[in-house]
Amino acid sequence: MTDMTTRAGVSLDSRLATFVEREVLTPLGRDVEAFWQGFAALLAEFAPRNRALLEKRESLQAQIDAWHTDRAGKPHDAAAYKAFLTEIGYLVPEPADFQIGTQNVDPEIATMAGPQLVVPILNARFLLNAANARWGSLYDAFYGTDALDAPPAKPGGYDAARGAAVIARGRQFLDEAFPLTGGASWAGLAGRDSIALADPSQQVGTTDKGVLFKNNGLHVEVVFDSSTPVGATDTAGIADIMVEAALTTIADCEDSVAAVDAEDKLLAYTNWLGIIRGDLSESFEKGGRTLTRTLAGDKSYTAPDGSTHTLPGRSLMFVRNVGHLMTNPAIRLPDGSEIPEGIMDAVFTSAISTLDVEGHGKFGNSRTGSIYIVKPKMHGPEECAFTNDLFDAVEDLLQLPRHTIKVGVMDEERRTSANLAACIHAVKDRIVFINTGFLDRTGDEIHTSMRAGPMLRKGAMKGSDWLKAYEARNVAIGLAHGLSGKAQIGKGMWAAPDLMGQMMVEKIGHLKAGANTAWVPSPTAATLHALHYHQIDVFAVQKHLPEPMGLDALLSIPLAEGTNWSEAEIAEELDNNCQGLLGYVVRWVDQGVGCSKVPDINDVGLMEDRATLRISSQHIANWLLHGVVTEAQVKDSLTRMAAKVDAQNAGDPLYEPLTGNEDGAAFSAARDLIFKGVEQPSGYTEPLLHAWRLKKKAG
Repeated sequence: MTDMTTRAGVSLDSRLATFVEREVLTPLGRDVEAFWQGFAALLAEFAPRNRALLEKRESLQAQIDAWHTDRAGKPHDAAAYKAFLTEIGYLVPEPADFQIGTQNVDPEIATMAGPQLVVPILNARFLLNAANARWGSLYDAFYGTDALDAPPAKPGGYDAARGAAVIARGRQFLDEAFPLTGGASWAGLAGRDSIALADPSQQVGTTDKGVLFKNNGLHVEVVFDSSTPVGATDTAGIADIMVEAALTTIADCEDSVAAVDAEDKLLAYTNWLGIIRGDLSESFEKGGRTLTRTLAGDKSYTAPDGSTHTLPGRSLMFVRNVGHLMTNPAIRLPDGSEIPEGIMDAVFTSAISTLDVEGHGKFGNSRTGSIYIVKPKMHGPEECAFTNDLFDAVEDLLQLPRHTIKVGVMDEERRTSANLAACIHAVKDRIVFINTGFLDRTGDEIHTSMRAGPMLRKGAMKGSDWLKAYEARNVAIGLAHGLSGKAQIGKGMWAAPDLMGQMMVEKIGHLKAGANTAWVPSPTAATLHALHYHQIDVFAVQKHLPEPMGLDALLSIPLAEGTNWSEAEIAEELDNNCQGLLGYVVRWVDQGVGCSKVPDINDVGLMEDRATLRISSQHIANWLLHGVVTEAQVKDSLTRMAAKVDAQNAGDPLYEPLTGNEDGAAFSAARDLIFKGVEQPSGYTEPLLHAWRLKKKAG
């Protein structure tokens, strides 16, 4: 049973209260009683506004549902549909021309282009790995993945033949990024003293391990060390190539975690405190030894003029708060209701981050005095304006200058995509990030038009008109309003961490589309993806992209009109959805794992989070609603796919089988997500997942 205490009329978990007071407010020198009084006043103002925004979501959805129901069986009238959306306030007028006014933004966000990691904040080891992924070994990345076009390593220790292929590929990268004079190749380099670059300005200094170079804003350290096994056999004594990789990392309180109560939220805030203070550590067993991981220090170098400088050794950290929907029992309002979790996150993650702003951290995160919060799942400009007002209030509560708290707006809901310029305008003086996300955005696409008819198969959805418009408009609208040089324009996740060769072929497309950052699933992927930013100057690309297109394609609905699927095709799609859904839900509900590498139906490991669950559950619910599949077919697929998921998890000692436990929390959650999918708010999975996880934790 949670031990609750009271502060300024607000009931909250006693451990959380103690944490905030001892670990955050006292080091900051803030008046504890004044903080809680201000917190209570903030809740009194913003909790009702939060509820009103959610009610508006439901009102708009009900009107859209009714519009489609009234026109069932008739051809879709795009012009009438657009007029209807305008009439009900779903579409709002475009703002007058403007440019964002965000100031005090770190270069990793504003003027540099490179990979971005997203990491579950509840896992300290993963969090440390991501924070330390600012620099990565190119040799390790090539040796251990299929990004290297060479035979795989032979078992039994170091494979010299593969090692030679890695070295050759590394020299190829250096030839491309840092060409030598006279067309010479790095392969013929005699040693560090014989480096003669075609552009000498690319050589920026020396480190204690080697020589430091810079291309397209990113640093590369060529390590010379003949005492190492690799360097000893290298003609130039090169032991490794260290590339600047994950410029930024998002510590995630949202889709990649299962945080349902005070215990979970306290762990999230504790880990964030460790990042901000610089003292987060994690010990673990590996190879029979206990290892302890801590945050990496900075990298020092000496410039050609003899001056000394440092480069950050860690990724610049964002924290992703939750959206406006969910509440949490960690705190209860005076009327007994749970606190809106997004408000709780805004206050507490900002309070912790104030330790960085006021210089209490070992290393420091922002060098410009900013706090970086990513805000997901906002529907339209009114919700963005609410976030702006909330951040104003948090700044006042914490005695921070206006716009210290910066915001990243995730363009992953249809009403935000359709009104993106107005959304940016609502936060124009604190925005530092917009991005696209296919999965959540598709989940909302399906739910918004749930009653319009059966949707395309998920694979076909990727070629639909709305998606192409969505991706292009996001970049174009961001550029039109001045994000280039001030903020990130991002693209979504590469979900297959074992398919790095394919990633190296495909993900460069994000740069060509004008994105100056994109999500990758691991530090190794960040190291490899960094090479793309040496190939392409994204900021130069941005100068030549077209103006934003209109709304018509974006508002097209991905209906499967005129499609006559075979029984085999329907079964294939259903099994694919059910298998992915069960594989994710069973870990979320039973083990509290919000993001992991989940084998798909073909046993390919994919990084799954709640976004993938949202699209799968909504897709099945849509096909059920329109008679493409029957309840009996869905139940049969769930039963068969449960056996497959059980087999895929057979090696996990913590795993609880689904088969034979059909009334258990995990299987029950999976059924609810499908059979109650139509009625879920915006098609979100959180309400049902949280309910079943809480039951599981309660025993």
